[in-house]
Amino acid sequence: MARTIRVPYLVCGTNEYGSSNLGRGTAAVALRLAEKLLREGYMGVRVCTPRGRVLQPSEFDELKPARESDMAKGQQRGNREVKKPKKDKAKVIAAAPSRKEAAWQPDFGPAKKK
Repeated sequence: MARTIRVPYLVCGTNEYGSSNLGRGTAAVALRLAEKLLREGYMGVRVCTPRGRVLQPSEFDELKPARESDMAKGQQRGNREVKKPKKDKAKVIAAAPSRKEAAWQPDFGPAKKK
């Protein structure tokens, strides 16, 4: 029984010996192959995406991943953080003595010693 391998990106190009149609699994690998074919002198190099869009060499930069999406959600900064930084707060240490002035406390007289 033959096994079907799914290759969503198809890279096509033509040289003096004929045409090549090569499938690749990811956009990054397809982009590398297309650039290699161009360096080797292939003509009419193009990449077909999983949605059926055919990209010419001038459009290959659309296959490159965006830089900001590589970062984790917690590492991304919103516009508000860039424009208005948070105000610094003074840290309170629980072990430090209080700086409040001592309030009046009643005096019950001398304490008895046993």
